[in-house]
Amino acid sequence: MGLLLFFIAVILFIPLSVINFFCVLYKYSINWKTINGFFHQTAIDIDRFGNRNFRTLLNLTLQNNGYQFGNINETISSALGKNKRANTLTKVGFILCYILDSLDENHCIKSIQE
Repeated sequence: MGLLLFFIAVILFIPLSVINFFCVLYKYSINWKTINGFFHQTAIDIDRFGNRNFRTLLNLTLQNNGYQFGNINETISSALGKNKRANTLTKVGFILCYILDSLDENHCIKSIQE
């Protein structure tokens, strides 16, 4: 039953996200600040979900005996920032931090949630 529910949730995620986006537009009218806020908050929610659900993969590939990924209340960037600060990133973790920091200066360090 769990496997079936997983596939249903994955299949419904994108269409429901699109429908929800249009509901936000309808309710709040077309306003760039609202649209940007919607996408920003959704990105944070997905990031937190990823930090929790992919913790085994993230811990194996992004850090070496450092701060553990997996806190549902924390973003992947925050955990990356803590590992960057502690110098416990793997090469893959360092590359991911470099990419994020290239898009937003000091992104990983600025994302740290204490």
